[in-house]
Amino acid sequence: MAPSTDWREQIDSDEEQRFAGYAERIAALQKKKSERYGNGRAFHRKQVLGLRGRLEVLPDLPEHARQGLFARPGQYEAWIRLSNGSVDVASDRKPDIRGFGVRVAGVDGPGALGGTTKAQDFVLINREVFGFSKPDEFVELVMALVRGPLSVVGLMVRRHGLFGGLKRLREFGKGMARPFSGFATETFFSAAPIANGPYAVRVRLRPEAAAAAASTAPASAASADWAAELRAHLARGPIRYELQLQFYSDEKTTPIEDGAADWDEASAPYLTVARLTIGEEPDDAAARERLATEVEQSTFDPWQALAAHRPLGAIMRARKHAYFASQKTRGAV
Repeated sequence: MAPSTDWREQIDSDEEQRFAGYAERIAALQKKKSERYGNGRAFHRKQVLGLRGRLEVLPDLPEHARQGLFARPGQYEAWIRLSNGSVDVASDRKPDIRGFGVRVAGVDGPGALGGTTKAQDFVLINREVFGFSKPDEFVELVMALVRGPLSVVGLMVRRHGLFGGLKRLREFGKGMARPFSGFATETFFSAAPIANGPYAVRVRLRPEAAAAAASTAPASAASADWAAELRAHLARGPIRYELQLQFYSDEKTTPIEDGAADWDEASAPYLTVARLTIGEEPDDAAARERLATEVEQSTFDPWQALAAHRPLGAIMRARKHAYFASQKTRGAV
């Protein structure tokens, strides 16, 4: 199906108030966790690695792709933050959502939050979708997880009834237990849409086939230390990824507001618009430590973006409040 510009956001009248309330609850949780782990983010607290990379925007893209950052060919320096998604600092062996943040430097244009921006961020996870249609259930689930398993069961039963709640619990457990092969071989997703000029897209970062085929370490060994696993790949040479866009076609197959709905690739195929390359880390241990600290202290925020790539949908609008509250809490803004 051809990309369409006939998409719409559906914004509830009480969203700003609700989302600000969610942000306050998340910031309170962040402060509580900081008492245990030290200053850090609300989610994706554990940084696995901070790296430098280079993003190359490809030439000869079709008109619907040539928007914002992708309007013309070029090369950009990038910072990369690889992370575990938990609010806790846990062992890499523990099942978790994994994060791949890319901060593209050297851009200069109107920002998604107004004013101008000097960076374009892509904040990605190793899941196609968030798993929640709206942000309300996600926030309630996070708070229930902190309280313990019985609170999670109670939440699911209240929201979905006994049998529906048990089904959701099984789905959640299955999703969390999904195997992870490593940051060099997994595919990462925006899981929610952003604008691409007048179009709406989801973003995918896919390792080149050669990198995916290079994984030889058994999952049980790799999962003990994801940083060491990635460094083993880098020792064999640079790691390259394709940055791809999937375009909105219609509300039924590519919904803007439903964070639990995967966009059908048969109806909305991905288009490669750029390539991301990660080279070796600095040789000097002190330089590696400085880079890791700089990356950790910086912000990776889907709303740190060009206006041409502003985030779309309720999940993203809620993240605007949550990310800013988290950044204020840890002193990053």
